[in-house]
Amino acid sequence: MAKLVSESHILFLLCSIITISFPHLTRAISSCDGPCKTLDDCEGQLICIKGNCNDDPDVGTHICTGGSGGGSSSDECQPSGTFDCDGETFPIYSCSPPVTLLTRAELTNNDFSEGGDGGGASSCDGKFHKNSELIVALSTGWFDGGSRCGKMIRITASNGRRVKAKVVDECDSMRGCDEEHAGQPPCRNNVVDGSDAVWSALGLNKDLGIVDVTWSMA
Repeated sequence: MAKLVSESHILFLLCSIITISFPHLTRAISSCDGPCKTLDDCEGQLICIKGNCNDDPDVGTHICTGGSGGGSSSDECQPSGTFDCDGETFPIYSCSPPVTLLTRAELTNNDFSEGGDGGGASSCDGKFHKNSELIVALSTGWFDGGSRCGKMIRITASNGRRVKAKVVDECDSMRGCDEEHAGQPPCRNNVVDGSDAVWSALGLNKDLGIVDVTWSMA
């Protein structure tokens, strides 16, 4: 018994010495609501606010708090109703899946120029854009009432190629089938609608129509 106690005491002393001498080796990386003292204590894009890891308001993520841009606290985002478009019914969404460091999305292709299949001018600046620009529209939930206008996101394709693009428009998940939306039905809630330049930068064939990607704030 004396030997076991002695070994335990030695182990305790060693752990104490390591903790005092090398505190950075014992620092835990905290997730949402986890304890923190410095920015390095929080994982990913989270920052330390009043002693707890939380979303960075400057980045605009909703990893911890959900909200209009991130849906509920879970990965699920349920339809908020339906929309009838030329006799066909489509689900409508006011939310999108939570934004993370690897947010799964469907990349679609949009013509942001005047007279293109994007319909009206971009929501963020009221202007039309050249398709040679690295720009995107985000589903209503991710667009978050325009809070991401002008911000850069990083898109990664399954082939490993990445590109940064600027948010200029909303891919409306609530309305559609009118002139403003070029007659198209409501957008799904997990869409990154990219210009020709985005597709080219990712080495993708836009004729595919829809491609699975991941994205995050840049």
